[in-house]
Amino acid sequence: MKALFRATCASQPKATPFGGSLQRRALLAAAVMLAASWAGSALADGAPPSRSELIRNLLPTVVNISVRKLEIAHNPDAGVAMAGAPAGSAGGGGATGAGGAGAGGTGAAGATTKVAPTNGIPANPMESGDISDSSQEIKGYGGSGFIIDPSGLIVTNYHVVQDAFEITVSFSDGTTLPAKTLSAARLADLALLKVNPKRPLPAAHWGNSDMVGVGDEVFAAGDPFGVGLSVSAGIVSALDRDIQNSPYDDYIQTDATINHGNSGGPLFNSQGQVIGVNSAIISPTTGSIGLGFALPSNDARFVINRLRTYGWVRPSWIGIKVQQVTPRIAEALGMAQQNSSIVSWVLPDGPAEKAGMKIGDIILRFDNQAPSDDRGLLRHLATTPVGDKIALLVRRDGAERNVSITTQLWPRNQWEANDAPTKVAQPKIVIQRNLGLSLSTMDAEQSAKMGLQEGLHGVLVTKVTPYTDPAVQGMVDGDIILRVQDKPVATPEQVQTGIDAARTDKREFVMMLVLPKVRTVPGPRWRALQVATRGG
Repeated sequence: MKALFRATCASQPKATPFGGSLQRRALLAAAVMLAASWAGSALADGAPPSRSELIRNLLPTVVNISVRKLEIAHNPDAGVAMAGAPAGSAGGGGATGAGGAGAGGTGAAGATTKVAPTNGIPANPMESGDISDSSQEIKGYGGSGFIIDPSGLIVTNYHVVQDAFEITVSFSDGTTLPAKTLSAARLADLALLKVNPKRPLPAAHWGNSDMVGVGDEVFAAGDPFGVGLSVSAGIVSALDRDIQNSPYDDYIQTDATINHGNSGGPLFNSQGQVIGVNSAIISPTTGSIGLGFALPSNDARFVINRLRTYGWVRPSWIGIKVQQVTPRIAEALGMAQQNSSIVSWVLPDGPAEKAGMKIGDIILRFDNQAPSDDRGLLRHLATTPVGDKIALLVRRDGAERNVSITTQLWPRNQWEANDAPTKVAQPKIVIQRNLGLSLSTMDAEQSAKMGLQEGLHGVLVTKVTPYTDPAVQGMVDGDIILRVQDKPVATPEQVQTGIDAARTDKREFVMMLVLPKVRTVPGPRWRALQVATRGG
């Protein structure tokens, strides 16, 4: 993939030597001095922006992504684990707290260390009222993304929005908009979202990740742990890292701080270009230890362009399966060269078989290049234009031979069996008429015991149904409701009247002024409780 977006430079005119009279030399010297003075003036007027100015200009292109997902309650195998892993991911329960998209579960530096995507931890165990199946819960998560088109196209990690039935995007100016997933690629862990803004949005600019080098300065932007838009600085620590997220892994490693919630956010270079998509961390804890991983921008750009154009990755295919030649395999084959791949399967009637490829062939070169490993070979194969001829140098029975293969389009149904987004479960939310609150009137003795001032009335909460919105918002038995919307309440009937009035007014939420049973700070606080589903 790296070769697809390699920057090209226009050829520069060759310098022509000057000669001639003293007068010509004097004129040349004067011209050089004049040019130097102009250059100095231009540099002073158009000096490159400072780091803080550069970052301020970039932040409007970065967004927070909040999602809601329907999940099975109290089921460790299917639920989201403590680190925020999407359902069914191998690394869901890891100490890093960020699994998903098939990237989790890769051991590193110890049994408790996991590689895991950096989507946010659950905001709440449930975010709305009762649902039809008591074994299901609605959970909220947070991630990041960045704008790539002023019309409202946004890039993020697939694991951020995987299984989400509701997606909300928040911008740096405080604006929030609903979003939908246009298309996604599970293997690449990328998703393309769409919002409908009222005005053009500021878009980030892709950089060339092939030009990235170890030691380059980088900035990671996103919304870690939901604290708000944040930026961290660091360097590129390594390139072409394999974190076993997919057969094509080619991650940029950075020590710029990446935490849960950074998933899908951009990794900028010092020129303010996106050279990576922050996707994963390795950590024995729930926080960053300086081992962050970003999908290279050239890989991401290839996938996103294919998603925009075709709705899927649309890779090339020749019908073989390969694996890296390890030192053991090389020794078993009696060969010294290890920078090669061995064919472990050739699909019958596929392009490779028709060209004469056989199981056990050693691929040494691809289009006269030596792929760095099997991952590099697979990336090259997948991104070769459909219908192009590729030249392979293979070793078979101790002899080298050239094989020419015409690539074909990967059968879409086969590709999408492993790459298409999973079907999203839509919850059937049933919000109880009383919101799940059992209430009772308070007499003067109870009011005094609960600490209400003389003459102040309220309604006592005697029970809060689990998994309802009041429970999610932290209400417990012993709380006292003082007002509903703008009206004081003294009886359960008055509370219910206020709830019904909010529904009559087509509101999704109702305001309640609540005096908590347990008060970390003095006085009551307002709570907005859901009384109806959106649009219902």
